[in-house]
Amino acid sequence: MKKLLLLLFCSSPLFAQDDLLDMLEKEDAKKTTFTQATFKGTRLINGQTVETLAKQHLNFWISHRFGSINSGFIDNFLGLDEAKIRLGLEYSLTDKWLLGAGRSTIEKTYDIYSKYKVLAQSNKMPVTVTLYGGMTTNTMPSGYTTSSGNVMRYQNNLQRQSYFGQVLIARKFSDKLSLQLMPTVLHNNKSESIYLDNNLASMGFGGRYKLTNRLSISAEYYKNIVDKEDYEEGAGTPYPYQDSFSLGFDIETGGHVFQLHLTNSRGMTEKHFIGQTLGTWGAGDIFYGFNMARTFSLEPKKK
Repeated sequence: MKKLLLLLFCSSPLFAQDDLLDMLEKEDAKKTTFTQATFKGTRLINGQTVETLAKQHLNFWISHRFGSINSGFIDNFLGLDEAKIRLGLEYSLTDKWLLGAGRSTIEKTYDIYSKYKVLAQSNKMPVTVTLYGGMTTNTMPSGYTTSSGNVMRYQNNLQRQSYFGQVLIARKFSDKLSLQLMPTVLHNNKSESIYLDNNLASMGFGGRYKLTNRLSISAEYYKNIVDKEDYEEGAGTPYPYQDSFSLGFDIETGGHVFQLHLTNSRGMTEKHFIGQTLGTWGAGDIFYGFNMARTFSLEPKKK
């Protein structure tokens, strides 16, 4: 209505055409226009994105990691003979807030988490900011040997728990390019070695580049902030863990998001892929796998 009155009023010859366009542009600038689809899904590769779900929608995630490429062709068919799986569910209470839970075969781990979108990118806000945090519980029998060679013994169930928190900050620069920062803090109630700190800080970097309407390429890297020399002096062995780096392709097919990727991390929870990555790309410790998400609407049908 405002635009219609403005057009009628400005149709007078007293107003120049440029003045009319300027007034219309100023009127449009007062409205808030939010950026849509910074990323295709709630997960980038291993980690999360700033995206949440629409209210009363459910995501079912299947994450699959094969063995390493350098495990041999005859003995292990380049890793295809072995696999690790995580099954997960996400449900959105509102358009900004979701809850999630999952179970991974790696260390028989259960995880729960929550995400809340604090700020949304718009013509008045340069970035989207989402808070993300949760916990994991290891249900392996006490006395098992970890992938790094340490023996884990638990005196109580509280020692089995780990916690993580992230601030996800992303900007969609164009229809094709989106970038994200993921400052992260991890805490293990019990570390696997007296020389490993219970707390770990990491800075994550990620991004997506859209190739077509349904295909995009993505990357993800976590730089852990650790004192490796201090560990090596105490333990007398090299620091066992590496920074996580992953490359992937996202394919959108209607209600599905299908993600193919290569990564030096086999774990699928923050505790594992940020804090316990053993593989290195240079040595061929590369795991290929996929994530697949199916979204269901649980909204009651409108009469």
